[in-house]
Amino acid sequence: MSSARAGSPRDFLLASSILTSFVFVDIPVALAQATREQLPPIEVAPQVNQSRKPTSSRDGAGTRRAAPKRSATAAPAPKPIPQSAAQTPLNSNAVATSASRLGLTVREVPATVEVISAETIREQGYRTVSDVAQGAVGVTAGDNPAEPSAFSMRGFTNSQINILYNGIKIGPQNMTSRIMDTANLEAVEFLKGPASLMSGEGASGGTVNFVTKQPHTGPVQNETFFSYDSLNSFRSYYGSGGSTNVQGLEYRFDVSRSSLNGFADDTGTKTLDVSSQLNYRVSDNLKLWGAIEYREDRSKAYWGVPLVPVAYSGSHATTGIVSGSYVSNYNGSNLGPVTIDDRTFNTNYNVLDNRNVAQEVWLRGGFELKLAPGLILKSQAYGYGAERTWFNNEVEAFNANSNLVDREHFYVAHSQRLVGNITDLTWDTNIAGFDNRLVTTFAASDLDFVRPGAANFPHDLVSLVDPVRGYYGLLTIQQQTARIDNEALSFEDRLKLTRSFALVGGLRVEHIGLDRNSTNVSGLEKAGFPFSKSWTPTTGRIGYTWEAVPGLTFFSQYATGADVSANNIFLLAPTQPLDLTTSRTYETGVKHLFWDNRAEWSFSAYDILRKNVYAAAGGMQLNIAGRQESKGVELAAAVRVTDAMRLWGNIAYVDARYADYDFAGGSFSGNTPPNVPRIVANAGASYRFFTPWPVELGVVERHVGDRYNTDANTVTLNAYTIADVYAFVDIPKSVFSAVEQTRLTFRVRNITDKRYAIWGDPFYPDQVLLGAPRTYEISAAFKW
Repeated sequence: MSSARAGSPRDFLLASSILTSFVFVDIPVALAQATREQLPPIEVAPQVNQSRKPTSSRDGAGTRRAAPKRSATAAPAPKPIPQSAAQTPLNSNAVATSASRLGLTVREVPATVEVISAETIREQGYRTVSDVAQGAVGVTAGDNPAEPSAFSMRGFTNSQINILYNGIKIGPQNMTSRIMDTANLEAVEFLKGPASLMSGEGASGGTVNFVTKQPHTGPVQNETFFSYDSLNSFRSYYGSGGSTNVQGLEYRFDVSRSSLNGFADDTGTKTLDVSSQLNYRVSDNLKLWGAIEYREDRSKAYWGVPLVPVAYSGSHATTGIVSGSYVSNYNGSNLGPVTIDDRTFNTNYNVLDNRNVAQEVWLRGGFELKLAPGLILKSQAYGYGAERTWFNNEVEAFNANSNLVDREHFYVAHSQRLVGNITDLTWDTNIAGFDNRLVTTFAASDLDFVRPGAANFPHDLVSLVDPVRGYYGLLTIQQQTARIDNEALSFEDRLKLTRSFALVGGLRVEHIGLDRNSTNVSGLEKAGFPFSKSWTPTTGRIGYTWEAVPGLTFFSQYATGADVSANNIFLLAPTQPLDLTTSRTYETGVKHLFWDNRAEWSFSAYDILRKNVYAAAGGMQLNIAGRQESKGVELAAAVRVTDAMRLWGNIAYVDARYADYDFAGGSFSGNTPPNVPRIVANAGASYRFFTPWPVELGVVERHVGDRYNTDANTVTLNAYTIADVYAFVDIPKSVFSAVEQTRLTFRVRNITDKRYAIWGDPFYPDQVLLGAPRTYEISAAFKW
């Protein structure tokens, strides 16, 4: 990649990222508390962590929350949070920074946004981010450990959905996402549909943002928990945060460790996550902050079970998991009608010396400076490094000619370095009598990506039942590199035309520069390498919100997105089309909070079109699809019927299809993309018994419709419905006087022991990943 241009704004910002990496600031929640009448004034105020609630409160209560008391040495108390900021049944008063930089709540954004809070994560027992996604509206996900964070929403999957960490993108989802424990997270944000205005290239299907826990102003609060389940999985966590004895200094520290065992033989993942942040208020006009995080995961991976001919399995053939007929993509044998053999439910076909490892380090820091009334400057610098390794057997293809399973081994490693800066200038003003807020953002980053990978792919054959797993064998390595520089200038604006009607829009101009090289085992450059390519996509959003009556808000938007047409930007080859796709969405809906904040529902309808699409055709092959069309509706509702009873549910319908998808030998026009169900629904209920030791019982049900594992749509992953039940008891403080809250929980996951296919990787179409069977879990949580 050519060197950065001397003296450019990008040089200045990247240089400032180094200088400010030791300086720290947090985005004030004061900016986020928008009232119905007007946008809130810009203030450099101490952060209020809205998740800090009285121990008696529960997610979705819709009740007012008491603010934590302030210690004598704490920073001055922030202004009271407006009543509208109390958590609502659907958490629509949360502020999702991945959805807007304007400090708007979910109800004030003209798009469908969902924020899953830490309290919901805790109560619903979401252990990984895949669990969180499966509880969101219309979202499906792969599962630990082979397909972590492989998300599908609104008809789009993998690198068409941007994954952000505290608002920062590190690369394509299907290459950089890892299994992540939820213990250190404050929230998970879902922004649906094309969203390149906020996060740039790759957001044609939407954005998922993981937000780590941050300091709060007030007395120090500590929490810890432990859990154990019937698969011998164990999780532990400790967190602490609050104001220190140093005036204006607040801290947060979290550490979690887990050992999540898989249901297949010799599979499981160990994770470690340590995160910390300091906020320091220098004066009323200046705040500094800094954060560091280390994450590690080590897996013995599970890559699914092979599709098998019904005729071969005989009495061991299963029904209700998969259906259809299949000709092997790998060995060409005709399997005819296929099934999952019940003898393979717990079989691990991976080699004995397999490993799947990642180590990640984050450094973030910056400042927030009030330049003048209504004018505030925020700057964040960040550095990220990751080392990842896959050393596995990843192909499991049944061969109808030999009645054995073809295996092919695969190795790849990543060494990734990313440094960047995001600077915002927010200006509150009045235009011709109308309140207006404008945020101008400049972002720049440099990324180095080194990818040594296998030059040979050892192959062998094993039996379907009780395979001799063996070892990887001879490995030869070749090298790939990618260097990507990115600069983006964006504007986002909200104009209040009346007290209840606002226009919200924005525009982003982005430059992406890619330099790639690839060498063989001898270190010689391959044909066509090295090569360079650059893109300058322009994307945006325009929409409105109208609060017709207090609590009832209508919205509509037109938004655009862009992403690389062929696989992902890290792996583009000179022989592949190097254009960007374009996508757009029309969306309209309503968000309604009523009954004294005890009930809430939302509805949205959308129409998304993505052009110039390249899709997986098995292995690393790609086919061209002229268009992908996605139309659907989403409905979510939650209500606290009484102080004791809560009900909630959501349902999403999507019709996603390819068009102009013709190639030599056939056409997939009219077919549905892989891993896209038409129907996804969740429902739950809980009842709390207000006894001296309060007890709550709950049930959660999930239904996922039929999906396909390839563009050919010949094999169906059948619909499934599963349910979890839980019971917890809150032990009064009188029992443990030093502990404010003690909760013991018993949970049964997949109570009916349903066998189902949770995901199918279109690059490995000969196999599918099964969902976990029934498991039992106990946990204990403490806060003081």
